[in-house]
Amino acid sequence: MKFIFDNCVSSNLVDALRCLDKRHELVHHREKFTADTPDPVWIAALAAEKRWIIISGDPRISRGQAERAAWIESRLTAFFCGDAWGSRPVLAQASEMLRWWPDIITLSKTTALGSGYLLEFKTKQPVQIYPVSSRPARKK
Repeated sequence: MKFIFDNCVSSNLVDALRCLDKRHELVHHREKFTADTPDPVWIAALAAEKRWIIISGDPRISRGQAERAAWIESRLTAFFCGDAWGSRPVLAQASEMLRWWPDIITLSKTTALGSGYLLEFKTKQPVQIYPVSSRPARKK
């Protein structure tokens, strides 16, 4: 599988993951695009290549009108780190990404193309955000 990590994920974290997971192609955004490439542009370019899986530290891609439209149209599976991601130190981000990595791999293999998931620090499993999950709401 081919994973691309956007600019909101440290390239050092991608390098560390490469050392731990040799089975998959892991690419940082700046290895394929300039840092200032707009989200809809790079998402469309990846869609043309097919089979990329997006790992984003920017949950706004899943919410912003143009960004969300580009992502949904691309039919690329995506995993979005939650709002707290950017405010955490890189070592906390690395720990969290390692915790999520087995789930990301499993879902990437089994979920429908174009699915989207939110990865929050406080949750135990990814929350499907697109298509809208058919799972019942959690009881409090």
